Amino acid sequence: MKNFLSVILTILLVNSWSQVLAFDPPSEESKAISLEELQVEQLTNPVGIDLPQPRLSWKINAETRNTQQTSYHVLVATSPDKLTPGEADLWNSGKVNSDQSVQVRYEGKTLQSNTPCYWKVKVWTNQGETEWSEVKYWKQGLLYYKDWWGRWIGFDRTFPGESEEKFPTLGARYFRTEFELDKEIESATAYIIGLGLYEFHLNGQKVGDAVLAPAPTDYVENVKYNAFDVTEMLQSKGDNAIGVALGNGRYFTMRPHYKPYKIKNYGFPKMVFHMEIKFKDGSRKVVYSSDDWKGTADGPIRNNNEYDGEFYDARKEFPGWTKPGFDDSNWLQAEYVQEPRGDFEAQLNENMKVMQEIQPVDITQLDQNRYILDMGQNMVGWIQMKVKGQEGDTVKLRFAESLEEDGELFMANLRDAKVTDTYILKGEGEESWEPKFTYHGFRYVEVSNYPGTPTMDDFVGKMVYDNIQTVGKFLTSNATINQIYQNAWWGIAGNYKGMPVDCPQRNERQPWLGDRAVGAHGENFIFDNSRLYTKWLEDIRRGQKADGCLPDVAPAYWRYYSDNMTWPGTLLMIADMLYLQTGDVKVLEDNYPAMKKWLEYMRDRYMNENYIVTKDSYGDWVVPPPSIEAGTGQNADVKRPSELISTAYYFHFMNMMAKFAKIIGEDQDIPAYLELRDKVGKAFEEEFYNEEGYYGKGKMTDNILPLYFGMVSQEKEQEVFDHIVHTIEVENDGHLSTGLIGTQWLMRTLTKFGRADLAFQLATNRTYPSWGYMLENGATTIWELWHGNVAKASMNSQNHTMLLGDLNLWFYENLAGIQADPKAPGFKQFILDPTFVEDLDHVNASFDSQYGTIGSHWEKRRKSISWEVTVPPNTQAKVKFPVEQLSDIEWDNKVLGELKGIGGLETDPSGKVSVTLGSGSYRFSFPYIQ
Repeated sequence: MKNFLSVILTILLVNSWSQVLAFDPPSEESKAISLEELQVEQLTNPVGIDLPQPRLSWKINAETRNTQQTSYHVLVATSPDKLTPGEADLWNSGKVNSDQSVQVRYEGKTLQSNTPCYWKVKVWTNQGETEWSEVKYWKQGLLYYKDWWGRWIGFDRTFPGESEEKFPTLGARYFRTEFELDKEIESATAYIIGLGLYEFHLNGQKVGDAVLAPAPTDYVENVKYNAFDVTEMLQSKGDNAIGVALGNGRYFTMRPHYKPYKIKNYGFPKMVFHMEIKFKDGSRKVVYSSDDWKGTADGPIRNNNEYDGEFYDARKEFPGWTKPGFDDSNWLQAEYVQEPRGDFEAQLNENMKVMQEIQPVDITQLDQNRYILDMGQNMVGWIQMKVKGQEGDTVKLRFAESLEEDGELFMANLRDAKVTDTYILKGEGEESWEPKFTYHGFRYVEVSNYPGTPTMDDFVGKMVYDNIQTVGKFLTSNATINQIYQNAWWGIAGNYKGMPVDCPQRNERQPWLGDRAVGAHGENFIFDNSRLYTKWLEDIRRGQKADGCLPDVAPAYWRYYSDNMTWPGTLLMIADMLYLQTGDVKVLEDNYPAMKKWLEYMRDRYMNENYIVTKDSYGDWVVPPPSIEAGTGQNADVKRPSELISTAYYFHFMNMMAKFAKIIGEDQDIPAYLELRDKVGKAFEEEFYNEEGYYGKGKMTDNILPLYFGMVSQEKEQEVFDHIVHTIEVENDGHLSTGLIGTQWLMRTLTKFGRADLAFQLATNRTYPSWGYMLENGATTIWELWHGNVAKASMNSQNHTMLLGDLNLWFYENLAGIQADPKAPGFKQFILDPTFVEDLDHVNASFDSQYGTIGSHWEKRRKSISWEVTVPPNTQAKVKFPVEQLSDIEWDNKVLGELKGIGGLETDPSGKVSVTLGSGSYRFSFPYIQ
């Protein structure tokens, strides 16, 4: 995996799976091992880390099977020249006997602000030792508030032509300064907080490749700074210039004075800047924001709004404003403004970036001066346009996800979002333009008033999302599953916006907690998103009120505190996911107090004397109507609160809290959790179980939750599960009937209780309601509603992720069989246990874990299965086979049962035989009877 980064804290010093499959000794040629992809805490920009003890990670590259690290030696120094055991002036770990290769905590000297840190590592393995790795680098950021010399500057007012009405008009703010240098530069680091959004230029060049930076937060709680190494961009002898453009983002919010009881607004755009320059003679210079800077609001970006688009007047451009020598005599003095109150923090999650360019597939003419551009894919980002015309010609680009029957844009589902970019030409030959401070969710673009005849070559789509890597691959023999997976990828990626938002197109785009509670787990197999979700947990707990209640949206841009178990409970489920997938104990330690406080709040406020949790807000959100006819024109924004759901979740969360307490050493809390869990479980049974063999009203979700959460006694499990099966097969004619909540547990429940075939049927249906039904109706992402093609337009986003539920998780953990081991989280040790569904001929999946690529590729061949697995160095895998004995398995054309020294052999309760493997690639075959 490229650009590897983990968030592991757990130190696995003892290998609990001590026996592995034995092999012949490797040849001398095969012993070569090396290190690669050294990382420090942050993926894309290891400059400006504000952690006192960053965690270091590395990967071992070795083809020899069963390669395990036994020791490591880390050196950290303030310069590469000092990276020797005798001179490392920050940390010399010495040879440490440990197999830990991810998130090794820095244990050297106390690091100060702006400290350069060079490091390298060598490791010893059971196959030999490596050479020293290449040298890597990180730089400590500004660790203290007083490290910032700069003061906040901006203009806390509107200018002529601007408005703060319901549909605001506020242009970009531009700030600049110049400074002179006369010495040779050794290093230079620039730190910036530009709110809501910024674009930073130095000597005429944009600094970095981020867009829509920084990551959004609740700015009264915390603000994120970005840091850049700008050493090579400065002129060591001569004049230099800084230029910063500020956009509105979420700071001057999209609807600043509309429903102020609901929507937060923070004020006008503002910035603070600090650049430290160290010279080769040992002296330094600091350049910082002050009222000596110049600023203007009279630039080409006349309006920028996430909902409404960007208005750009090229006639107002000021060429060279980011270069030395620009005449800014007509600009205003920058003004000191109030800071945003939130804590200053280094941004450790990735910024957004243009991640992909997409060519249009068609352009059609609507009338004399209007055209429809088809991108062929519902995407998130914007259009770059080439155009040639007269000064003052005005081109408008309006965006939508689909078309009306007459070919016009379908706009009704966007509510009052204007989603229009406007460009006024300066009339100087061919002009190329794209917006800076907005984005759109769209497949189609209406191009109006374009001078001449536009062609597809005049437009390029820019796909924008967080700069995180795609780490999963998944392909099967079933075309429907493959297309659903692709649709999921596009929807998930497009809705990564420094926070996971619900949708990218209408006047919402909010980070609703309930949408990602379980879906985030499946996403983690597809995207390297651990830093994004770690940041999101901080957003959630910073939104917690003093009494313990948690928001439904975080960052809490909307003041929604509805008090229910399912949406705020995402705090527990995301933390649990990150711990399982990465092994990061710190994520539990950081969030445990907020979890505990919230659960006590819900208990004290909403649990009655019979231990039923009486408060829920949304119920099983967006349950599909019984037929497509019944859903036509229906308003889906209907809340159906359910005490069954809230009580079941409280039971589930008590189990989770007991587990968390054990992991982080809060053992004194465990008895109370277990006691309350048992009381809630007993009350649930008495209140909701029906003697007919089902819970509640017999809905699928009513029965899925207690089954998956372990609330059903063993003697009742089968009858409850049979009721679910009857609901699907008979009442629903082979379809699901779950909403947001039930779908989060649906596929795993069916598989856990032996009906993976039924889960496969739900995954491959192409009739209503199903994911395949969306495909049948032209979807290229995932809809918000099962009946999204006919529902009332006010709530039918065509790019949502919430109805994916546990589908992606089922793809990877069940169909491919790649599973983290709860006993050793983070994939240091993991399980390979595919479900071989009858109607599926092959699955080819991989997941780039923090140790390397895990692969599972199985294929049916007549009456046998051929299975290729890949286990990364310094890990072990428990590989499970649906056979009765080792003699049924062939490995590299050898009968496994005839090999000597087989280790890690087990038979689990389901009758499967498992073998523990060290690193390497393997090919197995075994009989399979359907």
